[in-house]
Amino acid sequence: MHKTRNALIVGASGLVGGHCLRLLLASERYSQVISVGRRDLPLIHPKLDQKVIDFDNLKKYGAELAADDVYCCLGTTIKKAGSKENFYKVDYTYVVELAKLASAKNAAQFLVVSSMGADAGSMIFYNKVKGEMERDVQDLNFRTVHIFRPSLLLGEREEERTGEELASKIMKPLSGLMVGPLSKYKPILGEDVAKAMLYAASQNQGGTQIYPSDKIAKMAANYSQSLA
Repeated sequence: MHKTRNALIVGASGLVGGHCLRLLLASERYSQVISVGRRDLPLIHPKLDQKVIDFDNLKKYGAELAADDVYCCLGTTIKKAGSKENFYKVDYTYVVELAKLASAKNAAQFLVVSSMGADAGSMIFYNKVKGEMERDVQDLNFRTVHIFRPSLLLGEREEERTGEELASKIMKPLSGLMVGPLSKYKPILGEDVAKAMLYAASQNQGGTQIYPSDKIAKMAANYSQSLA
């Protein structure tokens, strides 16, 4: 396969983003991977171009953020952000501003990790912010917008998230009971979300594609099979 495409990833220090970066670097689909963050990652790879940026001044980096496919794995919690305002800035403002820059630089695909329950009309603040982000990203000029709505994410994180750790202990034993319509509520590995993102990018789709958690799991399995 000719290595003719390049990818940009934001949020590579997180759970899904870390796995996504590893898969992008290993993929023959991309000849260059641009990782954007607040600090350099402790990683060196011939395909990797790291850029340290100020997310509050994203517009000034437009020329450096050109890519064919953009993988957005940004996300925080209200507790970690310190306030609803800071949470909104990370999960809405940064994501939408990044998408606007990528669209202006003619990126073909924008792939973003959202959340189960995302709904711009929701009374729940978290779900409302995610829904507003989805709504506004879809309005931009990409060939394809891929929106991933995982349920509870499993995997090793750098930062401690006590609430999610407690939820995973409760939910994991119940996973076997979540079949049929309930399958979209099953906890899912962050690595599987990353696999699904790369699988989606390779499918040559158009328009807006939204993937609930059960669909993400199937796509991850398809990705693994394609490498076998």
